[in-house]
Amino acid sequence: MRLAALAIAAAALTGCQTYEQKTAETKNIWKSGNYAAAAADFTQKADKAKDGKDGLIYRLEQATALRAAGKIPESIEAFQQADDVINAYEERAKTSVANETGAILSNQANLPYTGRDYDKVMVNTYKALNYLHLGQSDKARPEIIRAFQRQQDAVENNKKRIEKDEEEIRKAGAEKRNESRSVEQAKSDPKVGGLLKDNYAPLDTLKAYADYVNPFPVYLDGVYFLTFATGGSDLERARKSFERVKGLSGGNKYINADLAVAEKAANGEPVAPRSYVIFETGSAPSRDQFRLDIPVFFIGSGRVPYVGAAFPRLVFDSGFVPALNVTAGGATETTTQLASMDGVIGQAFKDELPSIITKTLLSTTIKATASYFVNKAAEDSGGAIAGLLSKVATAATQAAVNIADTRTWTTLPKEFQYCSFPTPSDSKLDIAASNGQKTGVAVEPNSTSLVLVKSVGPGTPLVVNVIKLK
Repeated sequence: MRLAALAIAAAALTGCQTYEQKTAETKNIWKSGNYAAAAADFTQKADKAKDGKDGLIYRLEQATALRAAGKIPESIEAFQQADDVINAYEERAKTSVANETGAILSNQANLPYTGRDYDKVMVNTYKALNYLHLGQSDKARPEIIRAFQRQQDAVENNKKRIEKDEEEIRKAGAEKRNESRSVEQAKSDPKVGGLLKDNYAPLDTLKAYADYVNPFPVYLDGVYFLTFATGGSDLERARKSFERVKGLSGGNKYINADLAVAEKAANGEPVAPRSYVIFETGSAPSRDQFRLDIPVFFIGSGRVPYVGAAFPRLVFDSGFVPALNVTAGGATETTTQLASMDGVIGQAFKDELPSIITKTLLSTTIKATASYFVNKAAEDSGGAIAGLLSKVATAATQAAVNIADTRTWTTLPKEFQYCSFPTPSDSKLDIAASNGQKTGVAVEPNSTSLVLVKSVGPGTPLVVNVIKLK
């Protein structure tokens, strides 16, 4: 009876899904351009998971979808809820002495999603944009400052994360010495190493930014403090932000012009009205999983039928609009890349990867060892049939719990692009996407404006919002 119950329970566990699988339907709605329906779906998921391990990641998706749907006050509220959760996790981390040994015994997807550094930066960045959208520049200011500070903190945070991971792995390895030795043998296995290398090879081609910087929030920092400067220190901050973006991007005519304007302003010269076009295109990388059969060397063969391990990998969006042409005052400008979220997210993933691999291998070998002893005890006490039933049950259980952590904020764009130019005297902008979509908008005459354009994919309409800054 106990074996039968175990088999039934194990079979039920096979319904366990990854985050990618749980959100597939909603993300299809998102990719279709039906942002209101996607926002409603993500809102339902976020509210249901509010106090659970996936609450934060759903809230981030909800906030972005609400923003795309034009529901700015609701988006602000969702981003604030996400920020509150992030802050609570950060405070808890300062005093908590708990470790992840329990998660190592199962999988990393069982841990609460606490937010990665680039998540935190983008939360404050989008909050700032939302406030600017509502004309509340005073409320945008602390969000922009907070985004800057979180970028500054990212280097130290990553160092602490690596140290914490290494300590947790060391503790788990000290408790499970045989399994720890098996992990090292698995890492040196040519087949395992080769398959891991093949799956993670695309990470080596990504553009990485120094010190975990996302150039888009830095650029927004420059635009904000140039436009809403209350004194010389703000103008100097704007100049430094544009200078920093130039260093990150290698320079182009737009950032060169923006920097020149900021330098003149810092020297007391008047600033002519300017229009800034920001283009969010495509979707950020998602995560899926792949499975490898891991050799557990010290266990006798035949006792454990399943020793598979599931690893996460990034999947990059290939269906996106590559650029916009913006015609203003008789001149046509083409947007150029400001920030690659593929690069930002890929860099963070690559830095996490060594501990992800080690934790996954350790988890797999620990579970394989436990299965071995359960199966052996069943066979020793009940014979071959009891042993077979036990193997079926433990194999099903491992198949269910061996899922990778595929949680990541996928409603972020693939790229932020931009162009800038003096505000045209006729106030008209003609925007044409490289896939043939066209739209016209008007900016306020003799004013500085931020024109936000969003495209999730070639088949979705452009979403355009014009924000008068000053």
